[in-house]
Amino acid sequence: MDTNKKYFETNKATWNNKVKEHAKSDMYDLEAFKSGKISLMPYELDALRDVDGKSLLHLQCHFGQDTLSWSRMGAKCVGVDLSDEGIKLAQNLNDELQLDAKFVCCNVLDTSEFIKDTFDIVFTSYGVIGWLPDLKPWGKMISERLKKGGTFYMAEFHPIVWMFDYLDGKPIMKYGYMQDDVIYEEYEGTYANQDSKMVSREYGWNHGLGEVVSALTEAGLYIEFLNEYDVSPYNVLPDLIETENGMFVTKDKLYPLIFEIKATKF
Repeated sequence: MDTNKKYFETNKATWNNKVKEHAKSDMYDLEAFKSGKISLMPYELDALRDVDGKSLLHLQCHFGQDTLSWSRMGAKCVGVDLSDEGIKLAQNLNDELQLDAKFVCCNVLDTSEFIKDTFDIVFTSYGVIGWLPDLKPWGKMISERLKKGGTFYMAEFHPIVWMFDYLDGKPIMKYGYMQDDVIYEEYEGTYANQDSKMVSREYGWNHGLGEVVSALTEAGLYIEFLNEYDVSPYNVLPDLIETENGMFVTKDKLYPLIFEIKATKF
């Protein structure tokens, strides 16, 4: 576990730097968000429907835009993230917007050590599970934090996306779909500001869909649906093409870019 601790510390430092870059980026468009723009996608809203009055735990919340979007819709939210800077900005935004969300800084795998409440909904999205070496404790923690009959929902980049290296500006297949070995990348910039001079140093892990589903079902969750899509809501990969409805696709649409899972604790 000492090795993983080193990986997590490196990732935390990088994410603390990313917060500063992302807060001023066009992608996150903080001013529009402050003015009332909701950061959630239509399919996320459709999956969870009416959240008014429900308790919601947002895992790996970055600086809280989605958490606060759910809060604006009436949910009683708690956001968790590894980055101190992310949590600090999230709390500041919450106060500025006069919302009632709470935020906790911790490794997502340690959530149950810091939060004892159970929730109607656990939510997580985009670029989250790749920071975790093993999904079994992740699934167990989700089950611990869900009320009986509660809903887990995630939207995430498809595992096939992570088989490629993008550092040379084009996708080159390099990593295994079910690769156990840690992946280290060091590059200039960040997905929300590729012209940034900040250096990202990151350790990550690849997880296939089978591993994701098994981690959830073994923890006592029933999968309601698993959907795969050949579009992305974010222009974060090389050479994507924008569609008429503002989504992004690869030129040939040969593989899915995102997936979503909805599950219930029984």
